[in-house]
Amino acid sequence: MGILQDLLKDIPVPKMAKVKVKFDNTKIDDLEPALLEKLQQEHIKSTVKPGMEIAVAVGSRGLDRLVELTAVTVKFLKDLGAKPFIVPSMGSHGGATAEGQREVLAHLGVTEESAGCEIRSSMEVVKLGELPNGLPVYVDKFASEADGIVVINRVKPHTAFRGPVESGIMKMISIGLGKQRGAEACHQLGFKYMAENVPAMAKMIMEKKPLLFGVATIENAFDKIAAVDVLSPEEIIEKEADLQTKAKELLPKLFFEQLEVLVIDQIGKNISGDGMDPNITGRYPTPYAHGGPDVNKMVVLGLTPQTEGNANGVGTADFTTNRLVDRMDLEVTYANGLTSTVVAPTKIATTLPNDREAIQAAVKTSNILDFTKVKMVRIKNTLELSEIEVSEALVEYVKQHPNMELISDLYDLPFDENGNLY
Repeated sequence: MGILQDLLKDIPVPKMAKVKVKFDNTKIDDLEPALLEKLQQEHIKSTVKPGMEIAVAVGSRGLDRLVELTAVTVKFLKDLGAKPFIVPSMGSHGGATAEGQREVLAHLGVTEESAGCEIRSSMEVVKLGELPNGLPVYVDKFASEADGIVVINRVKPHTAFRGPVESGIMKMISIGLGKQRGAEACHQLGFKYMAENVPAMAKMIMEKKPLLFGVATIENAFDKIAAVDVLSPEEIIEKEADLQTKAKELLPKLFFEQLEVLVIDQIGKNISGDGMDPNITGRYPTPYAHGGPDVNKMVVLGLTPQTEGNANGVGTADFTTNRLVDRMDLEVTYANGLTSTVVAPTKIATTLPNDREAIQAAVKTSNILDFTKVKMVRIKNTLELSEIEVSEALVEYVKQHPNMELISDLYDLPFDENGNLY
């Protein structure tokens, strides 16, 4: 037995119980007519003229029903006599290469066949000008040459900064359409100023290039489209903040103000750009965002297969495991930090041999007198929160909460012979 095992051998792992969590499940079942109703608004429809070449900006995030959103928008433009084409709009994603960005779209299901139009992918950009603070503003070359630009994106809270406008249409215009150079420029001064720079860049692009409209969605707690809207440039400036407020209201959440320990089974880029959504965990990669529970110690146990070794976010946790670290691709993980300029999440958290010891370490350092009364929650990941596990100390709280229902008796966590959960 080593020194770590000796320190942890008497630390109890609490009994847990399963809990069902209730969220607003409002969603749009029949998307095409709902979207077409918004597209057919006269002030939107009148912007499209026969023969116009229109760049449709599609990003790298896994929006719900992105394939359908894209196809319906493209068909609407074609029915009006326009000639739409898709421009991958994802900053530096896809390895910051034209082919890589085309492959990202294909992975999301967006192809020339599914969209019904050509995809023009290039990392070439045109500089439109500079903000008063000196930051250059770029836009995709193909989009800059088009007769019109249309942007499709989901509106949601950002994970690293707070402002009236965070992640949505304006961010898609400024960072997505700006490609690698635009993303780099917007991140150059850090997230402290992102709430100012994102809308400022977007407004310059909308002033200098013919942005026709933006297709905006809001998703519910189960990542299904709850609302869709189509906004003119003026409406983007006026209404995106309201859409973000609604998106925040629909976010899934952990209904606990304070936890001693939060255990997360898996993190990954397919879960969140930060591996796990800080809006859920309350742990942010920068000091410029806030919200969520106050968590004393956080444990991440493993990586999703889809993240392909990118462990961005592991540094936000306090403890992790050998099995997570063994699967890390350091080059890919560190590149994430170099691009975003936020490197704390790419550090490696204190690493224990297995799941049991990582959890015990979190309990031991949770700054409570009686370890048997630790307030601990375990989740699979920050996307799947409709069923969670809570420790014995939280059972009575759960019974009294209107959004939670106890669905099992208390039980011991199932560790295998190697000390890992199964």
